[in-house]
Amino acid sequence: MTDDTAPPAPLPGLPAPPPPGAHALPPGTYDGTAVLVTGGGSGLGKAMAAEFARLGADLVIVGRGKERLEAAREELVGLGGRVVVAVCDVREPEAVGAAFDRAVREVGLPGVLVNSAAANFPCPAEDLSPNAWRAVVDITLTGTWFTTREFGRRHLAAGTPGSVINVGASYAWTGGPGFAPSAAAKAGVRNLVETLAVEWGPYGIQVNGLVPGLFPHPDMPQAIRSGLDEAAARGELDARQPASRVGVPRELGWAATFLASPYARFISGHTLVVDGANWQRRTVVAAPVTPVREQLGRGPFQG
Repeated sequence: MTDDTAPPAPLPGLPAPPPPGAHALPPGTYDGTAVLVTGGGSGLGKAMAAEFARLGADLVIVGRGKERLEAAREELVGLGGRVVVAVCDVREPEAVGAAFDRAVREVGLPGVLVNSAAANFPCPAEDLSPNAWRAVVDITLTGTWFTTREFGRRHLAAGTPGSVINVGASYAWTGGPGFAPSAAAKAGVRNLVETLAVEWGPYGIQVNGLVPGLFPHPDMPQAIRSGLDEAAARGELDARQPASRVGVPRELGWAATFLASPYARFISGHTLVVDGANWQRRTVVAAPVTPVREQLGRGPFQG
């Protein structure tokens, strides 16, 4: 006789990934190639940079914090080629140009650009200040444009091929309640992928997008990290994912190295979602709507 009150056994979900250090591409795929990663000093940017390094790439990691970049350099330098640090605010086109100048001097013109730098924080739309809106949009969208433009102009002038990967977000399609400026900016980032892939394809430059799902890491904003920690403490975090698990950062790195590789040359203008189907609808009937202010624990709007 079975115990009808016992909780159901957990479903197996998608299998765990191969161990750290594994890769699907041939060793040395990126030998002689420089890869510039914005936001490469932490989080998913650093995780993607690591996988390029393991395949032989020279790295240029770009960010605003020198100490964080230097710490990342110490982690990455033993994985493959050289690692160059470039302190740069991607909102400043002159600083972006200087970062590329440094890359050219030390490792050559980057053949791959990964735009991972972004800003984000949860806030009801009506509470956003003009400065908060500008900060998120300028880093996430305008900064991506400045770095992509610099990359494209240099390759067009040199007559050389290149590959751009813009890191996006699934709420570029669905909307992002509580994250209005980031969702709007990521929608612009996705559109840049589709626009520039057509404009620059004739010159040998491919442009693709990469959308991460839930990949917990220590550098996530505290407001988001605390919610994940609470769900994990209740044993709910994996159960909330169709895959029955969250992502491992190196899985995003593997996707990035494939998209920019010689084996994906005919893929351009595409946005690859790596999230275990997390952004698809998963209920027959939609759940009741909870206002964003209530979800974020804020009282009535006071004006």
